[in-house]
Amino acid sequence: MTERNAQAHCVLTGSSSGIGLALAELLLASGWRVTGVDIAPAAIPAHGQYRHLRCDLADPAALRGLCALLDDCAPTALAHCAGVVRTGGALDTRPDDTELLWQLHGVAPMALVRALAPQLPDRRGRIALVSSRAVLGRAHRLAYAATKSAQIGLARSLAAELIVRGITVNVVAPGAVDTPMLHDPKRGAAPRVDLPLGRLIEAREVAAAIAFFLGEQAGAITGQTLYVCGGASLGAMPL
Repeated sequence: MTERNAQAHCVLTGSSSGIGLALAELLLASGWRVTGVDIAPAAIPAHGQYRHLRCDLADPAALRGLCALLDDCAPTALAHCAGVVRTGGALDTRPDDTELLWQLHGVAPMALVRALAPQLPDRRGRIALVSSRAVLGRAHRLAYAATKSAQIGLARSLAAELIVRGITVNVVAPGAVDTPMLHDPKRGAAPRVDLPLGRLIEAREVAAAIAFFLGEQAGAITGQTLYVCGGASLGAMPL
């Protein structure tokens, strides 16, 4: 752990499962302090450098309360990993699903950035958003692809705004990751997996990419999207 990382502190949403949990474990193992945010209880065993805040980011009132709680928390990074999948195409996307996805993938990261960006340190602050390979187009993922695409526009706009302070903003867009979200019955149809890689992506592999963007070595990279998709972005793939 370098002196630069000695006081590194990440506010991390979606920290109780999947990619968020893998990232929390990786950062803690690297000497970071982590404030995890999730609707579920903490999945990290008692750890002196981990603080857990329960919050339903899809609830506007709860989100406002969280942002107030994070006032003066002195983070050096924000990683927004929270999200859900809902299926639906042009004719059968449910309005309630669209509202949920927009709240989690659009409204929540914007609110968190508004609360935390003023606290991020100049020339060291980092923001990373977890989008999806679905932004390149995926049948029957209309609202999901649209709201995940919004994160890329958000990141690039933030990158242009915050570059004067030396704060970087980047996106990691995974393909099919072997997490509870992939098998969540609420997402709709059972997932069909046929990645060129020949297997599902592991949460720790995506977490490693996010951790790179949060680290010192990524200081000259901003406004970029990295696809961790097992080759799915190479052509028309099912996931």
